[in-house]
Amino acid sequence: MIFVGCFLLLLCGLTRVMASYPIWWSLAVRHQYSSLGTQPIICSSIPGLVPKQLGFCRIHLEIMPSVAEGVKIGIQECQHQFRGRRWNCTTVNDNLAIFGPVLDKATRESAFVHAIASAGVAFAVTRACADGSATICGCDTRHKGPPGDGWKWGGCSENVDFGGMVSREFADARESRRTDARSAMNLHNNEAGRTSLYDNIFLKCKCHGLSGSCEVKTCWWSQPDFRVIGDYMKDKYDSASEMVVEKHKESRGWVETLRPRYNYFKPPTERDLVYYESSPNFCDPNAETGSFGTRDRVCNLTSHGIDGCDLLCCGRGHNTRTEKRKEKCHCIFHWCCYVSCQECVRVYDVHTCK
Repeated sequence: MIFVGCFLLLLCGLTRVMASYPIWWSLAVRHQYSSLGTQPIICSSIPGLVPKQLGFCRIHLEIMPSVAEGVKIGIQECQHQFRGRRWNCTTVNDNLAIFGPVLDKATRESAFVHAIASAGVAFAVTRACADGSATICGCDTRHKGPPGDGWKWGGCSENVDFGGMVSREFADARESRRTDARSAMNLHNNEAGRTSLYDNIFLKCKCHGLSGSCEVKTCWWSQPDFRVIGDYMKDKYDSASEMVVEKHKESRGWVETLRPRYNYFKPPTERDLVYYESSPNFCDPNAETGSFGTRDRVCNLTSHGIDGCDLLCCGRGHNTRTEKRKEKCHCIFHWCCYVSCQECVRVYDVHTCK
């Protein structure tokens, strides 16, 4: 099982052990995770862990809820980024392989899911270190250097190195063979996801002084909102490099490696996503590929992009219905200090794929 499946097994296992919920979880039920930090975790009760992961869980027990939180935000971000595409990161109920067979192939979609889940875990663990919810780690004191003009170091710089280490040690442990093409692809994309945090940390500053003046400014390194990471990785998905598998013999036996399919393109760096199998078209339901098809999906009539009715509906056409929605309107601010609104009913056209 690929590491994303293992992360999801971890999340399911934590949920089952700590909150007495079913093995499957729903991203929409947020309260399901509210007890992750307060209930005891029994590592041996989490299904699907390999021995190295089990040992890591026992040593770093305190941060395992953050690992689960990272998986959750990674999948939520995947669903946001692909909300208007034929494959929209759909999850499957009552199945530990929550994306179904989609991730069985070495496609762009698999590459993105690995990267965003790996980034999500690193992000959540890093944030837990900075906000004090994890006591085995703290602020980053190594990346300071000299202050700039008009500011000095202060606050809590987020320890991306520690978060990346946790993600690397836990996620990459699943790829134990490391001699086959799929492991090489997974390891590369895992690291690309983690690298996105390093590429997007920024200097965050706060002003100090009388009446909001900026006589003194303190700054620290901060992670961006995870949406920034999602946007960044979506760009990497769109420009992912197609690879081919090569076999060669080494002292340890036959080893599969990846090389770019097209020599006239720039070879991928450690920041790029790689894949070596074509994606299904996702237009029609297909149990073998895991495609749910696009029938009844809402499409954008005015868009010429993939979310438009022409492309999203794969040329099958679309249906249109009217929908009434209650909305607040004619809002007035009253001094001081509240806002009053009326309730209006507006009619919208909703377009869905045939």
